[in-house]
Amino acid sequence: MKRLAVFCGSSNGASDIYIEEAKALGIELAKRRIGLVYGGASVGVMGAVADAALEAGGHVIGVMPSFLDEREISHKNLSKLIVVESMHERKAKMADLADGFIALPGGPGTLEEFFEIFTWAQLGLHKKPCGLLNINNYFNPLIKLFDHMTNEQFLQEKYRSMALVDTKSTGLLDQFATYQPPSVKTYIRNKSQT
Repeated sequence: MKRLAVFCGSSNGASDIYIEEAKALGIELAKRRIGLVYGGASVGVMGAVADAALEAGGHVIGVMPSFLDEREISHKNLSKLIVVESMHERKAKMADLADGFIALPGGPGTLEEFFEIFTWAQLGLHKKPCGLLNINNYFNPLIKLFDHMTNEQFLQEKYRSMALVDTKSTGLLDQFATYQPPSVKTYIRNKSQT
């Protein structure tokens, strides 16, 4: 695995643990010689993961839309900063650069980024691992929703298992190292449709 994209918030969150664990992920990526691709900001959880990876000798690529360049305070010390025109272009560029995707705690934008890339995996558009770093049990309601989707037959079990989850970066990265993608999405017809 050469690079991982990390989706996360440009805020610090309500507890110091979000920043602490973001830093731990940055350090672990550098230790494993896995490059970081992220949103390019110097603040919040985004800035913490980038700073830690850089300080540990890692390679960090930021991808930021031009209209957010000032608002999110783009990081000036990255290995590379790529400025794009739109949020769509940002996600596409991050997807192209990365061999897998991790969501850290963040807001609606973080979830939107994760769900798009997770859906692409479900549709067979890529075979890269997608994971949730469940810091402080932040993603427990989402994990419960995944289980509910599966129970209600809107998400097949083989795709439910695509959402890798761990509370620590070491455990999640170990899961990424052994990830095997499921077969391409199929649709189940009702008996009345056949």
